[in-house]
Amino acid sequence: MNQRYHSLDVFRGATVALMILVNNPGSWSHIFSPLEHAAWHGCTPTDLVFPFFLFAVGNAMAFVMPRLEQAGPAVFWKKVVKRTLLIFAIGIFLNWSPFVRWNGEELAWKTWENVRIFGVLQRIAVCYFFASVIVYYAKTKGAFVVSAVLLLLYWILCLAFGAPGDPYSLQGWFGTDVDKTILGVSHMYKGEGVPFDPEGIPSTMAAAVQVVFGFFAGQYIQQKGKNYEMLANLFVAGLVLLFTGYCWDMVFPVNKKIWTSSYTLFTSGLAMVILGIFIYLIEFKEARGAWNKFFDVFGKNPLFIFVLSGFLPRVLSMFRWQDHITPEGKPAYTSAFPWFYEHALKNISADLRVGSLVYALCMITFYWLIVYILDKKKIYIRV
Repeated sequence: MNQRYHSLDVFRGATVALMILVNNPGSWSHIFSPLEHAAWHGCTPTDLVFPFFLFAVGNAMAFVMPRLEQAGPAVFWKKVVKRTLLIFAIGIFLNWSPFVRWNGEELAWKTWENVRIFGVLQRIAVCYFFASVIVYYAKTKGAFVVSAVLLLLYWILCLAFGAPGDPYSLQGWFGTDVDKTILGVSHMYKGEGVPFDPEGIPSTMAAAVQVVFGFFAGQYIQQKGKNYEMLANLFVAGLVLLFTGYCWDMVFPVNKKIWTSSYTLFTSGLAMVILGIFIYLIEFKEARGAWNKFFDVFGKNPLFIFVLSGFLPRVLSMFRWQDHITPEGKPAYTSAFPWFYEHALKNISADLRVGSLVYALCMITFYWLIVYILDKKKIYIRV
């Protein structure tokens, strides 16, 4: 049954909009707590963005996979490998861009030696690849078994090779040593103050299952059609995953940064519940007002607008000018986006988090206008 689900576009678009919101504050020093990642264990609304996007990738896969199965293995591998390499390459491009940086008063080339290999797009690419292979060859029942094995295996690896008594800490997690060996310290993320990559190799094992769960949900709602039995079962499945993830959290903490198996279950369950709410409102109650039209255009060009929101600020930062002189007598430079925040929004409230949030909302509006124009012109940039 090949029915169109507008709610899936809205779910994907809302995820992209939230991703832009949390990635573009006016100041990283002034953020409301729900818009920050959990310090380590735990889950904030911001920690739902990435797993929801992977879940949406699985939803979309459910509508494409039947055609790939009919076309045969050769077409499947050509399509999946091409898309995987393209998304991964765009991720490398984004990490490396804009290929030059300011070194004092001069521009210097950014060399490959210090470019981070992994990142959000790279994880999407790798998870998409493995989830596609699992679903294509194992089919639905087999994919469920493989997913369960992967989640349990990842837990066992964390326990077996992590620091005794502290296997889930930043210092004790086994995956960092794997990433250092394979990727090299110079190509890893260092935002935690030490070489540690939250999108590295070992944790991808559990993250790929997120895409498979998204596939299960997309396949089920497509096969069952728009009826209340489908909706009820989707809610039940979501609640079961939520409860299972919550229980597993007691021994294997919910943690985005090492993408624990309990985190995969918990966020997949919550994604199913929220998707069910969207389906109920949009497909059953036909609540298709301005709110879902706003998110819908994000959902039609999701990867493009995510890449643009990361690439554009970096390019614009190359075009800088002197803003003021520091108390030490040194010139301080600014560029378009930082200037807008500092001079137009930063001090609109005594609480600096307000100005930072308003700036993020302005960024969402700016990027929305871009995808709105693309949608009006029927331009959809696919990868």
